[in-house]
Amino acid sequence: MKKESIFIAVIGGSDVSSEIAGLAEEVGREIARRGAALVCGGMGGVMEAACKGASEAGGLTISILPGDSRRDANPYVQIPIVTGIGYARNVAVVKSAQAVIAIDGSYGTLTEIGYALQAGIPVIGLGTWSMAIDNKTDDNIIIAKNAKEAVDKAMNLALSR
Repeated sequence: MKKESIFIAVIGGSDVSSEIAGLAEEVGREIARRGAALVCGGMGGVMEAACKGASEAGGLTISILPGDSRRDANPYVQIPIVTGIGYARNVAVVKSAQAVIAIDGSYGTLTEIGYALQAGIPVIGLGTWSMAIDNKTDDNIIIAKNAKEAVDKAMNLALSR
């Protein structure tokens, strides 16, 4: 029987500090070291940094692009998937993975978190959104303290799905 490949999505802001970029790069490296593929939106910020880390560590990087051209992908993307559907591609990013790591992020990241949780895909958070409803905390985003812990949790949850 063929072993199923693990795909981990990395989501986050496109305009980030050097500290957040470094964290995303480390997450990408950790994903590659464990032999999983990294899926992302393929643009800049967290996506580019994570792809850089994964690519430099010998991992596979896949992007689900919002526009009409492969040339829009960051330079560390190995497999660009062109959709031409704008932000609607956020669904494809998270649904392509068995676990999601959210780093920092803006409203686009928040939508991806929502899509993942609604689909039952675990979300691990590194300095990202927290949620509450009716003043009650929603603990569905699994908090990690660092890149290694985030990837450990993502891999364990992906393997158990």
